[in-house]
Amino acid sequence: MTSEKPPLPADGAEVAQEVGPVAVPEAPLDRVRDGWDSKVEYFLAQVGFSVGLGNVWRFPYLCHQNGGGAFLLLYVLLMVLVGVPLFFLELAVGQSIRQGSIGVWRHISPKLVGIGYSSCVVCFFVALYYNVIIGWSIFYLFKSFQSPLPWENCPTEGNTTESECAASSPTSYFWYRKALDITDSIDETGEFNLIITGCLALAWTIVCLAMFKGIKSSGKVMYFSSVFPYVVLLCFLIRGLTLDGAAEGLKYMFSPKLEIWGDVQVWRQAFTQVFFALGLGFGSIIAYSSYNQCNNNCHRDAFTVSTINFLTSVLASLVVFSVLGFRAKTFTKTCISENLEVLSKAFSSHDALPTLLINITEVESVSVEMYKHWYEVQGNQLNLSGHIFSNCSLEDAMNKGVEGTGLAFIAFTEAMTLFPASPFWSALFFLMLLNLGLSTMFGTMEGILTPLSDTFSSLRNHKLIFTVCSCVLAFVIGLLFTQRCGNYFVVMFDDYSATLPLIIVVVFQTFSVAWVYGADRFLQDIRRMLGRPVCVIYKFLWKYVCLLAMLTLLAASLLNMCFKRPQYTAWNRQTASEIQLPYPDWALAVLSSLIVLAVLPVPLGYAHSILRQRLSQSALDTAAGYAPCSTTDMDSAPQSTPLNMDVNPASPLAEEGYTLLPQTGEEEGEESTRNADSEQHTPEQQDPIARKQPYVHVNNRLGVFIAAAVGTMTLMGVIYCIYNQFYTKHPYTHTELQETDSSVDISELSPPVFHSCGQLEGWMVRGMGKGGGASYGSLSDTPSIITLPPALSPPPLASPFPPPRPARPAPLRTISAQELQKNFL
Repeated sequence: MTSEKPPLPADGAEVAQEVGPVAVPEAPLDRVRDGWDSKVEYFLAQVGFSVGLGNVWRFPYLCHQNGGGAFLLLYVLLMVLVGVPLFFLELAVGQSIRQGSIGVWRHISPKLVGIGYSSCVVCFFVALYYNVIIGWSIFYLFKSFQSPLPWENCPTEGNTTESECAASSPTSYFWYRKALDITDSIDETGEFNLIITGCLALAWTIVCLAMFKGIKSSGKVMYFSSVFPYVVLLCFLIRGLTLDGAAEGLKYMFSPKLEIWGDVQVWRQAFTQVFFALGLGFGSIIAYSSYNQCNNNCHRDAFTVSTINFLTSVLASLVVFSVLGFRAKTFTKTCISENLEVLSKAFSSHDALPTLLINITEVESVSVEMYKHWYEVQGNQLNLSGHIFSNCSLEDAMNKGVEGTGLAFIAFTEAMTLFPASPFWSALFFLMLLNLGLSTMFGTMEGILTPLSDTFSSLRNHKLIFTVCSCVLAFVIGLLFTQRCGNYFVVMFDDYSATLPLIIVVVFQTFSVAWVYGADRFLQDIRRMLGRPVCVIYKFLWKYVCLLAMLTLLAASLLNMCFKRPQYTAWNRQTASEIQLPYPDWALAVLSSLIVLAVLPVPLGYAHSILRQRLSQSALDTAAGYAPCSTTDMDSAPQSTPLNMDVNPASPLAEEGYTLLPQTGEEEGEESTRNADSEQHTPEQQDPIARKQPYVHVNNRLGVFIAAAVGTMTLMGVIYCIYNQFYTKHPYTHTELQETDSSVDISELSPPVFHSCGQLEGWMVRGMGKGGGASYGSLSDTPSIITLPPALSPPPLASPFPPPRPARPAPLRTISAQELQKNFL
């Protein structure tokens, strides 16, 4: 919500010296911010961003591995207590201030501007590798228009089947050898994969074309990209439930295992899934909501989007495990048939064999349960030379390739080869993945473009060029992932470039709103914005539950990374199988640098603001002509000493004892956010924060632990400094006044300013309220500074007794902005 108040005079502007009417130039109108053409576009954009590829291939795997129905209950609990409140917080902040992630936190305080820059850095990291996955989907989509599908059978050379394919499976061979042409480890780089490079270029072209007009163009694309995946999921659900084995798959997924609630890692994985499913910390939620009308019901939106997100995850799980159940049962029956055939041949060639407890003459009559029982009782004890029998476990078949890219590009593609008209279902599936990825990609890019455009007017005035250049730069850097070893870097970025930094960003966001700005004040802003109050339980959730949960997740993630050397899944060409390999030392240095680089803007922004504020205050003291003195006693200044020599004593402004203070560095930072078109930025504001990429050399597990420990202590120190700087109140200057429509509403008065000569400069009243008076009670107010100097008593006479305690400043006079402009300006 932007303010319509005119800005204060620029620094150095002199107050009129003559009594009489003064021509006040009309303040330039704030720039008109883009808005959604309809509520439907906004709603589809938020749903499309929150519902992504993780809902299809990450949530089903976690639900399957961590207790089925018990994991669902845990997920719902964490969603209600942590996910929805934090999602609502980001929606409300963006809609109230109507700025991107950088402008939002600078509006609260310039010292918090680093939070927004960290969100942009993480969004950029995610965009780099996320669009590579979209490129893979495009590659498989093109390959789906073939019959039979190229991953349906193993290739042959003459009469010989490719050994690597024969030792694994046609879908695994096509993924690792034909699509990626992957190396055996991350140390082997290899040349560029030209086909995947072309698909990546096409993916970035689609993103650029969809976003070249911002939300005006991407909002129209959302009508298809956000709705089409639900149509496909419903089609797959109907088809999957009719397949043989769907019931076994769903039963296997939702079987509750309540004992998993005692496992800390299960809580960590459930919390992480809630965190990423809603897209917290990226800044995209803030960016999307900043284009809303200020009276939009963001509280209802938070519950609606979160509910749709959860139901989509459940729907995707039903689809995945109904199809995987069909796949597993098909493979299990094939395994049983092969084993019974071997057993029949063995009995025909041997006479002295025990009586079998299974009918090997009618293979079709043997069910999976009958074979499992026979194997446990008799099959595993048979000792036939040259014959080995497997247990043909349905559970083992369900566990093969059900996580991440393995689910989408190996397990699910293998299941679709068993469908009638498999090319049609394959094209439908990968078109769904393409749209799921694009809708999330639009939100990720909006989390980069919106904050930077709101902060820097040059980027805002050339937004089309900025969008195109951002996409081209991301494509060039993304060539790292199109090498033959690129899949290993995708996994590295996915696991480490976003997880810890985003958790730290959300910790600072929650702390800033709940403790720095104040949860009570924020709830009042929401009440004014929505026209009705929201439940006070949010205050306790933001201040305690959410913050404690995020800190616990941060600690658990750090411990999990430090005490267990990070590993990745590699494809071994000789054995044609997946193996787990530890990251080499240089890779540990890279992933540590990614984490540090993403978090670095937070302390840099705080230090930059503190340094700039001190330099501005020092320059202000020098310009005012204050001379250093040997005492700081505020009563030592003569009563006739004027507090501001720039004000004409004959003016009515001076007669009443009012004067305008030049803005300090903190207020300048806030003002530039809301009046970017009416003020010229200084070179320091135009240049982004200089960030130097650190070099972290980690030789072993201990090095990673030390780096993480140092980073954690640094972050805790920053949290303490922010708390000490903002939340600690001055013991003699905190005053609360009742709010009226046209009077000064001061919820917190800044301490009196003492210059080097001990002169009391006065009290600072910040903000111009809606009714014309001064106010500091809303995020959407425009800051201004008015000095109300109290009368100073004469210096005390010499006395052997200790000097009395200084008198409290005189009461402040309540004035309105209209009165100030009419009578004094």
